[in-house]
Amino acid sequence: MPYHFSILKYCIFIILVCFSGSTLAEKHHAEALSFKTIKVSDHLWMLQGKGGNIAILTGEQGLLMVDDDYKVMSDALKKEIQHYGGLDKLTYIINTHWHGDHTEGNLSLGSHALIVAHDSVRTRLLNRQEIKLFKMVSEPYPKEALPTVTYVKSMKLYMNDEEVEIVHYPQGHTDGDSIVFFKHANVVHTGDHHFSGFFPFVDIEHGGNVLNMAKNVHSILAIIDDQTKVIPGHGPLSNKADLQDFYDMLIGTSAEVQKMIDQKLSLEQIQAKGLSKQWDSWTDGFLSTEVWISIVHSSLMKDKIKESH
Repeated sequence: MPYHFSILKYCIFIILVCFSGSTLAEKHHAEALSFKTIKVSDHLWMLQGKGGNIAILTGEQGLLMVDDDYKVMSDALKKEIQHYGGLDKLTYIINTHWHGDHTEGNLSLGSHALIVAHDSVRTRLLNRQEIKLFKMVSEPYPKEALPTVTYVKSMKLYMNDEEVEIVHYPQGHTDGDSIVFFKHANVVHTGDHHFSGFFPFVDIEHGGNVLNMAKNVHSILAIIDDQTKVIPGHGPLSNKADLQDFYDMLIGTSAEVQKMIDQKLSLEQIQAKGLSKQWDSWTDGFLSTEVWISIVHSSLMKDKIKESH
C-alpha cells in the first residue's frame, strides 16, 4: 500500500479522535457529566471525567490543576473545585498538551488562573489548526483561555510545600508535551505519555511519534521509583510497574511491525496479520489493533524518511 494512503487512513483516525463531537476518548470515559475523585496523597487528588485525567494540588496557597477536560465538563469541574476551596483558590492550570480533552476547560476556567504550558501549546491554541484534506478546523482559543506562562525545556512552581517540576518531553504524544512531577509527594502526571492498560493515541500529524514516546517513557522510568504514583493521561491511577508495562508494549509492538516492514509487507498486509496475542488486552475498547498498527507504521515510516535525508 502506498505510504500516502496510510497517511490518509491515519488522518481519518485523527479526525475521529480530535474533532468528533462523540470521540473515542470521550466514549472511553463515563457519559455522566460528573467526576470520579481518587485521593493520591494528602494534598493531591486525581479527577476522572470524560477526557484526560486531572490532578489537583490543594493547600493554603491555593489550587494547582493539571489539565481541565472538555468544555462540556466545565460546570461539573467548577462544582468539584468547591470541595477544595472554590474558583477563588484556583491559582495555576497546567496544560500537558493542546488537545481539547485536556484544554477546553481553559475556556471557562482560564480567567480564574494562570495557564502554564510548553511554548508549542500556546502556539497551537493561538492559531487556527486545520487538517486541509478533510477541511477540519479548530478555531483559535480566546485570549483568556491561552497559556500566559510558557517554557522551553523545564520550569518549577513552588506552592503548598510542594516542588512542582514541569518538563518538556519532545515529539512524543505531540510536539508540546509536559510531564509534571510533584517531588515531595512522589507523584507524576504523565499527560498522554501514558494510557494505562491500552493502546494510546499518538498525534503524528502534530509532532508525535511512537518511537520518541517510548524513549520519553524510558527516561521517566529512570527517575521514578517503585513508590511513585503515576497519574496517566487516560486510565486508572497507576505505578511504575504499570508504566513499565506500557513502555514494553510500545517497544514490543513497534518491533513486531518493523519486522513485518522488513519482510516487505504493506500496511494492509501487516494489519491483516496482526500482532502477537500478548497485546490483545491493550485494545480495551479504545483503539483496535488495526488502528494501533497504522499509528506505529506511520511513526516507523516517518523515521525512515527522516533517516534517508
